[in-house]
Amino acid sequence: MIAFCNSWISQKARPGEGYNAPGGKIVPDGMPSVKWHLFTLQVCMRVPIHLVSIVYNAHMPLKERTVRTEAIVLRHKNWGEADRLLWLYTRKAGKVQAIAKGVRKIKSRKAGHLEPFTRVNLLMARGRSFLIVTQAETIDAHLNLRDDLLLVGYAAYVTELLDRFTYDEDDNLQIYRLLKDTLSRIDTEIDPRISVRYFEVKLLEYLGYRPELTNCVNCAEEIQAEDQYFSISLGGALCPRCGPQIPDANRISLNTLKYLRHYQRSSYAEATRAQLTSQLNRELEQLMQRYFTYFLERNLNTPTFIRRIKDRPHQS
Repeated sequence: MIAFCNSWISQKARPGEGYNAPGGKIVPDGMPSVKWHLFTLQVCMRVPIHLVSIVYNAHMPLKERTVRTEAIVLRHKNWGEADRLLWLYTRKAGKVQAIAKGVRKIKSRKAGHLEPFTRVNLLMARGRSFLIVTQAETIDAHLNLRDDLLLVGYAAYVTELLDRFTYDEDDNLQIYRLLKDTLSRIDTEIDPRISVRYFEVKLLEYLGYRPELTNCVNCAEEIQAEDQYFSISLGGALCPRCGPQIPDANRISLNTLKYLRHYQRSSYAEATRAQLTSQLNRELEQLMQRYFTYFLERNLNTPTFIRRIKDRPHQS
């Protein structure tokens, strides 16, 4: 029995076999995995299951029972009688969910540190289903933007965009820094539109959805200095010859194309040197909204809120 098991384990893939073998026959090539060795211990050598589990656990990485990290609060909702469920984007682990116990009580000391858009230092313990916030200390509350409803809308827009495009525990330090810097810019700069447009372009790049703006996505010819077309489904610019042939292609002005290219290749300091007019901002915003809706397969909520704020009559 043991000899049969050993010969079974040591079998290697012959030419035409393996994970791409025809007929669906899978014969793993290379050294057997830890799980396969443990299966052999239990079935072929009749080792008791509790001893097998000890060997298996010794090979498995252990998660820390507590997590200390910097994070930004994306959103929250009430949970139970006095708790809140938080969606956080953390520096170390990307997007996570955590429970803040008792935070809705009047005497809670953590409540003010866990509001949306707040950058905070957290100590969290691992629970059965969620991380549990045990300590919270504010780094930057972004107090200025909280006094302006339009700035709140912009901050909610960038956090919603990031929340929709990212997965839980998929860490990305570039995205964390982009979110941190963008919220700080919305909070401190006179005109937040440039920071929001820059955030959109860079987020697409960091997530792997960067549109092609240098060559036609249909014929690969270099894009010339003239008005072009843009295809959402093909993911980039189209030359005037190919554009009319693509069903979802829309015209895009030369200035809009220039600004998108400029944002793609520039640091934020360099991006701010180009003046963003209201007309150009509107064209960029409409293009980005169509692009996001295509990938997300649904509309975002915050753009409608921002438009309502802009359309309100000004109080004298």
